[in-house]
Amino acid sequence: MASVLFFLISALILRTAAAANLRTTAALLRSYPTPEPTNTNIRPTTFFEVTKPIPLPNTIPCSYLLLQHNFGYTYNEPPVLVDYNPPINCPSQNFERIVLEWRATVKGRQYDRIFGVWLSGVEILRSCTAEPRATGTIWTVKKDITKYKSLLLRNQTLAVYLGNIVDSTYTGVFHAKLYIHFYPADNQMKKIEFDASGADLILPISRNLPLNDGLWFEIVNSTDIAMKQFKIPRNTYRAVLEIYVSFHENDEFWYSNYPNEYIAANSLSDYPGNGPFREIVVQLDDLVAGSVWPFTVIYTGGINPFLWRPITGIGSFDLPTYDIEITPLLSKLLDGKIHNLQFSVTNALNVWFIDANLHLWLDQKQKKTEAKLIQHISSPLAYSLYSGFADFDGTFDTNVTRTIVSKGYVKSSQGVVTTKFIQNLKYTNRMVLGNEGNLQIVKQVTYSNSRLDTRASDSNVISSKFPREFNLYMYTNSFSQGNETVQVANVSLGFKETTKRGSDSSVSTERLRNLQEAQGSAVINGYTFVGGVGSTQEQLFYKGENSCYFRNVSSFNYTVLYDKVDNGCLHEEKLYY
Repeated sequence: MASVLFFLISALILRTAAAANLRTTAALLRSYPTPEPTNTNIRPTTFFEVTKPIPLPNTIPCSYLLLQHNFGYTYNEPPVLVDYNPPINCPSQNFERIVLEWRATVKGRQYDRIFGVWLSGVEILRSCTAEPRATGTIWTVKKDITKYKSLLLRNQTLAVYLGNIVDSTYTGVFHAKLYIHFYPADNQMKKIEFDASGADLILPISRNLPLNDGLWFEIVNSTDIAMKQFKIPRNTYRAVLEIYVSFHENDEFWYSNYPNEYIAANSLSDYPGNGPFREIVVQLDDLVAGSVWPFTVIYTGGINPFLWRPITGIGSFDLPTYDIEITPLLSKLLDGKIHNLQFSVTNALNVWFIDANLHLWLDQKQKKTEAKLIQHISSPLAYSLYSGFADFDGTFDTNVTRTIVSKGYVKSSQGVVTTKFIQNLKYTNRMVLGNEGNLQIVKQVTYSNSRLDTRASDSNVISSKFPREFNLYMYTNSFSQGNETVQVANVSLGFKETTKRGSDSSVSTERLRNLQEAQGSAVINGYTFVGGVGSTQEQLFYKGENSCYFRNVSSFNYTVLYDKVDNGCLHEEKLYY
């Protein structure tokens, strides 16, 4: 029903629209205010992101309100700071799960805003706000933060930064509450995901307070480098770098940016360029430690905001993080000296927000561990671009591959353990421009095949494999209609990831698939949306060792048409790309 309504309305809008050399495709991707309904008796709309449920024990949590704040004019202001104290009145201190919960409301007109939550500089949530209606918008974000347990059991300073602007036009104030829920362990709880002991120590790789901004580093161009100095305990036997990243302004839609030769040939100097490929490079002193090829998160106002109401884009409310195994490189860090972590973004335009957390596992039986780097390979990018265009129309094919390998051993009270971390990365992007440059089609696939092999001197190799595939299809077209512009947008966004852990004799497997398809059209006058429609369908499937989860949901113009949940394991074949 949603698709039928969408195409009927689109046909009516487009019937009188004539193609013209508007050169507006890139501009229409930006976030603009949307029209406010005149009927203020409508109840607030609940926005939500479709995610895999957090597995919880059958226990009553100890819950606390950490922060309550109204984020009005907070742009270029210091983060909100409060004292954080761990729970002391819980019946048990043996917590199975720890969940952070953000609840917020907003009313009026406002852009989508990025925000972050930090504990003593360690980021524990990166998120985007919902865009409001005049009648109000409500949304909730829940995140499993159990892996930060060692941090959460100490007194800390909690910081929240949400840069917002309020004036006569942008009236939306974000009224937010932040909760934390500690769930005591339940011995009867089924294990529906891999267990992993949290790190003993987590070091912040972020900017230091005081700041009139978030604690993230800002990368503004392709030569910009963000750096943080740090020192680790000498009894460390494992290290993992967790990276937070978000992209904004001229690189919010980096996957659709034009090649520079096309921009130069058509005198489009005001349009974002450097092509559609981006890579976050992580360097440890003089070595490339790893690389991140990010998922194409689309924020709640992106491309066409009617696409994401009330079902928001994948990753928009809980932006994904990316792990790089640093253990093979520990020999570089165990000397008790200060070292450097650096971040850069290949082809970057203004602006990328990046920081990281360094998770460290410590040997409680020894004051020092020993390590040696056996192998390190960081191949340069294998990059190719096919470019064929005449005037504003053309086709561009971008293909990139890269491999990074690190191998080393650590000698601790557990013996000698050899670790090998491999990243095999592959990227393809086809961009088609037509209708005198007002039509743009982007089809992008990113493959990230990571593998971690560990072997003790007296045991078999234990392998952890993390193949991921990120998929994006975007169609946008623009037409003139009098003094207004009509934009049509179709988006398909999704990912597939598999996690396998074990030896040759025993392997545990998890699979997660998430596919989102959205169709919409919008009428724009100047820089303001004056009308539009949107329809979204999404399917998520998870299969673990002991359980499955399937959710199938669809919406049209703020209304959820259906929302079906099933815990059976027969739905995986329904997810196609």
